[in-house]
Amino acid sequence: MIVDLPDLAATQALAGIIAGALVPGDVVALQGDLGAGKTTLARAVIAALGHRGEVPSPTFQIIEVYDPPAVRLPVVHADFYRLAHPAEAGEIGLDDYREGAALLAEWPDHAGGFGHEPACLTIRIEIIGNVRRAIVEPGADWLRRGLWQ
Repeated sequence: MIVDLPDLAATQALAGIIAGALVPGDVVALQGDLGAGKTTLARAVIAALGHRGEVPSPTFQIIEVYDPPAVRLPVVHADFYRLAHPAEAGEIGLDDYREGAALLAEWPDHAGGFGHEPACLTIRIEIIGNVRRAIVEPGADWLRRGLWQ
């Protein structure tokens, strides 16, 4: 499915749909070039989950954690851009962070990818000319929720 993202309001609307369906164990794998809008969408999802503070980019920290009551459910926001090899995701304890939480993963391929997981919602953000769009590819768990057919 393709979702046009002409402005911040459209990005926030998509984030609201994602946040409304997000459950622990889910992964939202955000793909796209530098500056495509991955962090903007992740921030909008975290805000839609109830967070009212600043949402720093995890580029240097790699992982930022948000826990209730600040958000509806535990969520891990990760930016794997700086990982040199997928094995490094295990070295930083990614599995421990994911336990009982949803994962918003920027540059998921740098961590070995998550598209094979049924609870993965892959969103590839593209900018063609002046048009930004999200290509949404739901895993089996997301398809059962009936959001994207």
